[in-house]
Parts: sequence; structure tokens; C-alpha cells
Amino acid sequence: FQSLDTQYRTAFVKNLKRGVELGRLDPKLLAFDLDKLSASLVIERDDLFLYLGLQTLTDRYFIADHDTKQTLETPQMFWMRIAMGAALNEKNKFEHTIKFYDIMSKLLYTPSTPTLFHAGTVKPQLSSCYLNTVTDSLDNIFKTYSDNAQLSKWSGGIGTDWTNIRGTGSFIQGTGVESQGVVPFLKIANDVTVAINRSGRRRGAACVYLETWHYDIEAFLELRKNTGDERRRTHDMDTANWIPDLFMKRVREDGDWTLFSPDETPDLHDLYGRRFEERYEKYEKMTNEGKIVLFKKLKARDLWKKMLAMLFETGHPWITFKDPSNIRSPQDHVGVVHSSNLCTEITLNTAENETAVCNLGSLNFAKFVVDKKFNMALVEEVVTIAMRMLDNIIDINYYPTEDARRSNLRHRPVGLGVRGFQDALYLLDINFDSEECVKFADYSMEVVSYYTILASSRLAAERGAYGSFRGSKWDRGIMPQDTLDLLENERGLKIDVARGGQLNWEPVRSSIREFGMRNSNCLAVAPTATTANIVGCIPTVEPMYKNLYVKSNQAGDFTVINSYLIEDLKKLKLWDFEMLGKIKFHDGRISEINEIPEALRNKYKETFEINPRWLIKSAAYRGKWIDQSQSINIYYHGTSGREISDVYLYAWELGLKTTYYLRTLAVSQVEKSTVDTASFGSTHLRKATVTVAPVMETVPATPKACAITDPSCESCQS
Repeated sequence: FQSLDTQYRTAFVKNLKRGVELGRLDPKLLAFDLDKLSASLVIERDDLFLYLGLQTLTDRYFIADHDTKQTLETPQMFWMRIAMGAALNEKNKFEHTIKFYDIMSKLLYTPSTPTLFHAGTVKPQLSSCYLNTVTDSLDNIFKTYSDNAQLSKWSGGIGTDWTNIRGTGSFIQGTGVESQGVVPFLKIANDVTVAINRSGRRRGAACVYLETWHYDIEAFLELRKNTGDERRRTHDMDTANWIPDLFMKRVREDGDWTLFSPDETPDLHDLYGRRFEERYEKYEKMTNEGKIVLFKKLKARDLWKKMLAMLFETGHPWITFKDPSNIRSPQDHVGVVHSSNLCTEITLNTAENETAVCNLGSLNFAKFVVDKKFNMALVEEVVTIAMRMLDNIIDINYYPTEDARRSNLRHRPVGLGVRGFQDALYLLDINFDSEECVKFADYSMEVVSYYTILASSRLAAERGAYGSFRGSKWDRGIMPQDTLDLLENERGLKIDVARGGQLNWEPVRSSIREFGMRNSNCLAVAPTATTANIVGCIPTVEPMYKNLYVKSNQAGDFTVINSYLIEDLKKLKLWDFEMLGKIKFHDGRISEINEIPEALRNKYKETFEINPRWLIKSAAYRGKWIDQSQSINIYYHGTSGREISDVYLYAWELGLKTTYYLRTLAVSQVEKSTVDTASFGSTHLRKATVTVAPVMETVPATPKACAITDPSCESCQS
């Protein structure tokens, strides 16, 4: 142990060379001054990790000798290798490698998993997300299967828009037969996803999108059901609705809705806002004139109820909104956003010959609260380095397909996000369900947005603007926060989100006018579940799931407890074995433990104890500063279909672009073998409320399927 420091630094150089020798690491890494980098390792930063973080790195991220299974990295070696892989094209490699290493090893910033998997390797596929769109031809359909297999092989998460595929029963001119619609092709897409194990370390993952006016939308809603014809089910692939504003207006007005086949209404796919509404209404008139062959009319609310019923029962399809994603897009001059990605935070244009790509990374807000204040200077420092790192990845990246390479080099989008939002609230003594939380979401994201966009503009001054900059919203002087007014005007309905902020944006606007932007898109809030485990913070921008629970992932089962709660209980001298037993008995929920002061019980409410409108409102105020979107789960404790509808209508009314899973509580508690039943009573209590729990990363209880057709169930009622 006395010689650990020397051994650590010697092993760094030795194992890097061994990784190159084995063909795992890029020989270009040997051009770095390895001795100088070795001397720069800060070994004591290993102590920043919690057990779950170290276990996750060891099981899934560290480079190893395939034959001997010997691990070739320690945490600090790992961070340095990632930093080197991101600095390969820098002139001053040492300076930038150390900057990249510092922000990662201090757990201030973490790139996404593909970057952590592959930086510095011989095939550096560093991008997180790929989005593509399918055209209505057999050649393109099967090209998409092939492309998606390659993207998935290299750890890319995929979002594919299938709206162009004609509806069931439409006539195929070439063969003289009727089409079977989009569902059989989605079944094949599902099986391609299952067949690919991403880099041997992640299951293949994809999400398919369909617009709400598509003739096959009703069959699409049932893809994840556990009953019915298995040939028309896709159990291993996520699904999402791509919903135009007009549909939401018809739901509010209790109006009619018409389903069309895209071969008869081909321009609807590329239209949004008022132009979509005008064209859609024209097609509705054409049905009355006999000029449209294949269509179906129904009540918008009936389709909406079916969408929500499927969401409640299966967790799919997710609710995402076409018009806000396009109207607020900086790249409205060169294309259309046809879908989001696997996790609903990316909103980039796609076309037949352009697969959108996004490179992601996230700030750890838990580290940006210093002395009970949000440290703006630290944000500026870290964001400036992180944006350079993200921009470098675009040029270093290995692209599995030519469509992806072409698109990414032309537009250069990145997605800087945040995690540990709840950690920051705990440190600031702000309750999640409060206006103070909304204000912090607003201010903190403004600060991140300000310095992120400024950093991209400064990179443009050094390296040049991205290829399609001219004509973009950036070029037209329109910032993300300005686009809420555009959405409100286009929609014709008020968006109740306060405009303005606390910073002077003129320096940012001035820089863009002079130098342009290096990146077409800069901001996106991803789910960050695994990388949050690594750095030991609460994922993304959501409340604490539970104060005590078991987390299951590929590394195993881990007990997670809210350390902030424990520290506060210790300060009040309330932390002992009896309190631990009570917290276990209540599954981590402390609202019924009367010995704990009310202020603390309010501070440590779990996700399902917080009205989902608070999460949505915070997201809306945060979202005005974001040029892409946010991965926002909706947590609902109840069974009312009407309430679920109101929650999603509220999200739409506040201008959210996308939502992610609908999470609901399970039927029973987990039996607790470590709780004294003599003191606390039975530890396996049935709950009165029966709801459905979509697949989650946690194992809190055993879910029970909902009798969704039961007329006595409120979710089935209007």
C-alpha cells in the first residue's frame, strides 16, 4: 500500500501499451506524453465514488484483456483514457487532455455511455443517438433495417420515423395488391433490435414513431400489448406517438379526427403548424368529395383515450409533440424534425439521405452547489471545456453509416444536459413541489444555456461555423427562449410560461452575429441513468424515486438509500436502528413517520408523492432555454384516466416538446426479511389501489395487470 502511488502510475503507462498491443486501444494514444499524463493522475479522486459507481465501471466500462479477463484500468486511468480519446485532434494534446480529465474525474461532467465505452479505442463510435426516417419503398425499408443494425452494433440508441409507410389496405400500383400496412415491417424492426447486443455490453435499443393521423395508428398503439396476435406485437422495441397540435385542439374541443394513408396525403409528413392544419382540413374536405380512397373518421377523444389507456397499461406509446419540436427548432430552414430519439430528448431533422446524430454529456448539478449557492462561475468553466470535448467527438467519431457521417459533419449537433437536479434541491433546501423549485429550474438552466451557446459561438470563432448555419434561427438572431412566442403565435393559444430571465444575453447574441455557431444544436436533457450511477447522483431532472429501494441492472442488485435524508436525520439525532426499521417498513416513504419533523417529510417526498404538474412546470420553465428537448417521465399515483389526460394536456399547454414513460405504482409491498415484525407488524401489506407498473429499473414490488376493459375502472371512463 505504501507504494500504491508508484504502482498506479506505472500501471497506467504499461496497461495503455498493452491495450494497443491487444488491438483494443488506438495506437495514436502512444503519441501522447504518457509519463507526463501518468504524473497528472489524481489518485485520491477514486475516493469520490460510491460502491455502485465503482461496480458499474468495473463490470461494464473498463477495458480488459479478452483472453485473461484481467482489467486494464482503474477509475483514474479510465478518465484519462477518455480524455485522451477526446483530444486526439487537438494541437496541444496535453493541455486539453488534462482539462477534459479534470472535469470528469472531479465528477463535474460525464460524457454519455458510448463515449465512455469507445473513446480511445480502434473503433471510436462515441455518439449516443441516431434518428432516421423511412420512405415508402421496399429498398429503403430494408436499407433502414441494415443501417439500424450497424448503428445498434456500435452502441447507438435509435429513433426511427415510420410515418411514410402507406396504410393497411392501400393499393400498391407496382404489384396490383393491397398493402399490409406498417405493422409487419415494425415486427421485423423489433427482431433486428433483439438480435443486436450493443458492443456486447448493452441490449439493442430502438424506438419507432408514428404520426397520429396515420391510418394504422390504432394498430400501432397495441404493439406493446401482452395479448393478441404475436405477429403484430413488438415487445422489445419502444414506441411513441408523434402528435400534431391540431389533434390536441380537437381533443380539447371534442372534435372529429380523420386517419389517412400517407400515399394519398404525402405532404402531411413534412408540414407542421398552421400549414399542416390548412392542408389536413383540405384533405378532410376531399374525403367528403370522394377524392380520398382510404380514410377513417372517429372522435379525437376516443383515440386519445385509447392512447392513454395503452400508455397506462404498457408504458407505451410515449406522448411526443410534433409542432413544438419543429416550430422551436433552430434548423427549420433545412428540414423537418420527424421524430425524437430512443429517450425523447433529441429533436433533429431527418431525411432519406440524412441520419441525425447527437453526442451527449451531462453536468452533475450535485457538484455545482457550493456553500448553499449555485456556482455560476463553475458552470462557465466546466461548460466551456465540455462543449469543446463534445465538438471534438464529431470529428473523431467512427460513423457506422454514410448517412450518419454526412449529416453530423454538416450540422454538428451536440446535447449538453444536466443530472443531479434533485441533489441540488436538497443542498439548497428547496422542495421539489414548490414555486421555488420552478424558479431554480428556470435560473439554473438559463445559466447552463447561456454559457453553452456562448461556448459554441467561441468555438466557431476558432474553428468556423457549422455548414448549414446560414438561414438558421441562430443566424436570424432567434435564441431558444425567443421561440416560445413563435409557438404561441403559431398555435393560437397562450403558453403560460413566464418569458425573460436573469442574465444579459446581448454578449451571446453579439458573438453569434460576429462568429456564428459551431453546433446547430447545443442542449438536451437525457435520462443519464447509468452515468448517474457512476458519479453517485440522482438521474436527470426528476425527484428522488424512493428514499430506499433496490436497483437492478446488468451489474446486479444494489440497495440505494437517500444519503441526504440520513445526514439530516443524524443532525436531529433521529438516525438509529429503530428509524432504519421504520423506513424499511414504509418502503422508504417517511410521510407517515411522525417522529420526523414535517419540514423534513416535505423535503424528502418521493416521486409518487409529488403532483406530476410540478415536474411538468419545472420542465416547461427549464425547457424555454433548451434548443432540443428533455427526457421527462410522468409519475402518477392513481387510476383515473381523466387525471392522466389532464396531466398530459397540461404538458402540451405549457409547450413541452416530448415526454417519456408514464410510471405508475405497483399493487403490493416487498416483503422485508430484515424488519422486526414484532415491532412493526406485517411487512407484506396489500395496497388498496391497483395500478399498472411499466417496466422500471427498480424492483419495488410485483405489478398486477390492469383490467383495462372493466367499465368500473375510471381509466376506462370518459
